[in-house]
Amino acid sequence: MVAQRLVEALRARDADGAWRVSVFAEEPRKPYDRVALTSYFSARDAEELTLGDPALWDDPLVTLHRDCAVTSIDRDTQTVTDRLGRVHAYDELVLATGSNAAMPPIPGNDLPGVFVYRTIDDVAALRGWVEEKRRHATTEGGWERPVRGAVIGGGLLGLEAAGALKALGAQATVIQFGTHMMDAQIDLGGGEALKRLINGMGIAVRCNTGTKEMKVSRKTGHVGRLDFADGGRLDVDVVVVATGVRPRDELARSAGLAIGERGGAVVDLACRTEDEHVWAVGEVACIEGRCIGLVAPGYAMAEVVADRLLGGEATFPGADTATKLKLQGVDVASFGDAFGRTEGAMELVWADPVAGVYKKLVLSDDARTLLGGVFVGDATPYASLRPMLGAELPGDPGLFLLPEGSGGGAPSLELPDDATVCSCNNVSAGTIRGAVTEHGCTDLAGVKACTRAGTSCGSCVPLVKKITTTELTRAGVEVSNALCEHFDLSRAQLFDAVRVAELHTFSEIIGRFGRVPEPVTDTQGAVLVRDAGRGCDICKPTVASILASLGNGHILDGEQATLQDTNDHVMANMQKDGTYSVVPRIPGGEITPDGLLVIGQVAKDFGLYTKITGGQRIDMFGARIEQLPHIWRRLVEHGFESGHAYGKSLRTVKSCVGSTWCRFGVQDSVGMAVELELRYRGLRSPHKLKLGVSGCARECAEARGKDVGVIATDKGWNVYVGGNGGFTPRHAQLLAEDLDDEALIRTIDRFLMYYVRTADRLQRTAAWVEDYEGGLDAIREVIVEDSLGIGADLDAAMSRHVGDYEDEWRAVLEDPEKLRRFGSFVNAPAEPDPDLAYVTERGQIRPATADERATLEEARAAGLATVPAGPVVIAGSTLEVRR
Repeated sequence: MVAQRLVEALRARDADGAWRVSVFAEEPRKPYDRVALTSYFSARDAEELTLGDPALWDDPLVTLHRDCAVTSIDRDTQTVTDRLGRVHAYDELVLATGSNAAMPPIPGNDLPGVFVYRTIDDVAALRGWVEEKRRHATTEGGWERPVRGAVIGGGLLGLEAAGALKALGAQATVIQFGTHMMDAQIDLGGGEALKRLINGMGIAVRCNTGTKEMKVSRKTGHVGRLDFADGGRLDVDVVVVATGVRPRDELARSAGLAIGERGGAVVDLACRTEDEHVWAVGEVACIEGRCIGLVAPGYAMAEVVADRLLGGEATFPGADTATKLKLQGVDVASFGDAFGRTEGAMELVWADPVAGVYKKLVLSDDARTLLGGVFVGDATPYASLRPMLGAELPGDPGLFLLPEGSGGGAPSLELPDDATVCSCNNVSAGTIRGAVTEHGCTDLAGVKACTRAGTSCGSCVPLVKKITTTELTRAGVEVSNALCEHFDLSRAQLFDAVRVAELHTFSEIIGRFGRVPEPVTDTQGAVLVRDAGRGCDICKPTVASILASLGNGHILDGEQATLQDTNDHVMANMQKDGTYSVVPRIPGGEITPDGLLVIGQVAKDFGLYTKITGGQRIDMFGARIEQLPHIWRRLVEHGFESGHAYGKSLRTVKSCVGSTWCRFGVQDSVGMAVELELRYRGLRSPHKLKLGVSGCARECAEARGKDVGVIATDKGWNVYVGGNGGFTPRHAQLLAEDLDDEALIRTIDRFLMYYVRTADRLQRTAAWVEDYEGGLDAIREVIVEDSLGIGADLDAAMSRHVGDYEDEWRAVLEDPEKLRRFGSFVNAPAEPDPDLAYVTERGQIRPATADERATLEEARAAGLATVPAGPVVIAGSTLEVRR
């Protein structure tokens, strides 16, 4: 990564072409983003991790030698020799060899099934091993068990590795030698909060545990057990070692360069070694007595060397050691003096063990200057506070730690120009402001392209956007909130315009409120692309959602059918192999035994995979498009209806059993959940909606993690809004309390309808509440106090929705024209797709992998299997046709 940055910086500044650069890479790939390495588990495409503009490597002054490591350096002749024996001369040599994953001297660390986590090849090998183990993980009794995984090391990389194992379907246990996880970044209090969050993900943690030996399994010949120094043991199928890194300084050593006490080529603040023609950057450089295993300091070193090679006098500005954990569902960040080691430092801590939140600020002895911070469970303040390191905070520092809706509220921060906003690329707030005022950038994309801020790890993007918007507003520039190139209106503005004008088709709407962009031409003026006003993949689904919210009939009626996204187009969620899921509605999670039998029989008859979800429904996977009407006909006949798992609408209303059965319940949470789900079913909105109802304060329905959460009290119901899980989890905030049934429903009616009318495209309720001017307090005035006088209008709109509701799948089954779209092929609508293939696993089918498909094709080609057209199930070496 650092080598790529150096070449990029040098070519961007070397206008005269004074330098010709050769890059020798040990790996067979172009430089890629190791920070985002974990995403390779899901993306599975190495190209998606490639850094920078690919055109850099087409530059005639740049040569990239892939899979061609340098094996020796001759400083006297100023040459290097590559692995092929070729000798290359240099004027200046830069070592950017990075580091290796450290492998502690634990007996058995070379057994099959023991991995490190450093390169794409490491990740690919680990993924393949786990997937293979999942296919063969059975006990002697023949029943299937999960793959057992362990990660030795509880730092940043170890936790990402544990999350990756979990995502691959394996059990994961983190083994940490120290007192708590991420002990190099956060304190013990933060570590305890982090442990609760990690445990909540289903990942086990063992701290204060040393691994004594990795034992081989006599049955498999692979790693099978970990023995611990305290006498404990853990059975495993796979082990990931993530205990840190060691600088790749073997070239520097063999060349006779000075090496640091803990490794690394010693360099000065100009990043030059003791040899005036040899430099070192990144993790291999020992600068100021240490090697730094973070990308931001490496990028800073690359910029320094580029400047020096072009005659500049730049020096290393110091290491920004701020870190942020990149693990979905776990928010952790630290910066500055996180452990309060500065003399006289004082610590200000906010801890909420129930919510899994720990926040700490380290301040000077007068409680005014910010020295550092730790955030676990809610790192929202990190982006704004990190650039203020060493500066005086405005107002009461404690307000930065209080949760939203607690009566606090962080003071407004005006970052000084020299505050670093993007540490990866060393971009200051002043540089971002200059991109607007001096370079004419008018949006976030332009600022990112101009300054590089937010183009690496991405954690600073919200702050970059905030500064950009503030500067544009200050300059008197109107900040565009246009929906897309076809509509200058925002989604909320377009919603009101369509509602008032009473328009019913996309053609009418774009004709009245939209515009047709200018055609794209070549240099001779010939038209390459002409937009005839057909819209785009942004405005078409948005208009479809608006029309559905305003009760414009079935989503597949007439012109509306052409506006729908892939899932809405066939009213089912497309899966990875091109089949679909079937999700009948189960209000409140309440279902009769007869209903269970119906779902079970349908799944059995059509050979579907079944899964009970976290939303208290039963999903059936693997339905082919031509099967969907047949499946739904069976379900509709037995009283089921669409669960809208495919739409931006209400998904589920989760509930506990409440006072009906539970001895702690104080209200009928199931009855209320059923009522709410039947009331809001089919309500189209800017994004999906999830509700929860808990029958007491024990909160078994996890209502505060939902867009709308209802929690019973002795006096009625408390309603919380703006919560969600996902990539950026949010805790719902209290909107109103102790409401009776009628007031509760009226409050939720108004909240949801106001959100539907005013939120931006694909904006969850949490982001809407956060962005709404005045926040939740202002929304409460509109919803509860009717400050805008629109309460009756919102009530009437919801009443129309409830009265006009019809089950979308029932309507399709009654309309032959709509049924015609559910065909596998135009010329053979009832024929199954012959490319589908499945593997039996844990008693059910799953899509076959590429390797399994290849095995099937080889068998077909060799004449070992004669398989009729249609999906097949691969069961060991046997091929069975799925009818």
